[in-house]
Amino acid sequence: MGKEIEEKVIEALKTVMDPETGMSLVDMQLISKVEEADGNVTVEFIPSSPMCPIAFYLAQEIKEAVQKVGGVKKVRVDCKGHMMEDQINKSVNV
Repeated sequence: MGKEIEEKVIEALKTVMDPETGMSLVDMQLISKVEEADGNVTVEFIPSSPMCPIAFYLAQEIKEAVQKVGGVKKVRVDCKGHMMEDQINKSVNV
């Protein structure tokens, strides 16, 4: 079931758009990893710059998109490479 849910998550993430470019985070290659185990999904997100002003917003949009996927029980978004990654991860993974 893991690969099936992971594929559905990636499809859902294709709907999360960067408002500045109009491209999906998947197309921009900002999603570096999607893993699922027992309905728990982890998405690793690397913003386009270490000071991306909308990283908090994008992390929340990622979480909301993944939560809508059937079979997903819990979502964790791990922001990497941002100067405020600790704060972003704490705020989105409550």
